[in-house]
Amino acid sequence: MSHYDGFNVELRINDNDTENYVDTIKRQRLEAAGWRVGDAGDFLELSPEEVALIEMKLSLSRYLKELRLKNQLSQATLAKKINSSQSRVAKMEAGDPSVSLDWIVRTILAVGGTREDVAMAIAISYP
Repeated sequence: MSHYDGFNVELRINDNDTENYVDTIKRQRLEAAGWRVGDAGDFLELSPEEVALIEMKLSLSRYLKELRLKNQLSQATLAKKINSSQSRVAKMEAGDPSVSLDWIVRTILAVGGTREDVAMAIAISYP
């Protein structure tokens, strides 16, 4: 808190603003040094559609894990419920590329999720 012309002034900096500012400075320094700055999609030369599909799959995978934990199911118990293996459930929750998007959605539905839940998980980029 500082004192300015008889007023007490408190300056609050949003942590996100600080992070964005620091990221901007880092980016500028790297670019000035000749580096290209981008994300994994840039590095892998993925199309926007491919990036969106990967983000949806990861979002659904995270939602599946949360739903399983909310229902107090182990991976092995869930695997029995869907006639699969524990390792397959672990791969689904990790967003493994060998697991199809429809298999993740079917598992979400089998564990009690709804179509609306699936849509919400995709729409909000589930953390």
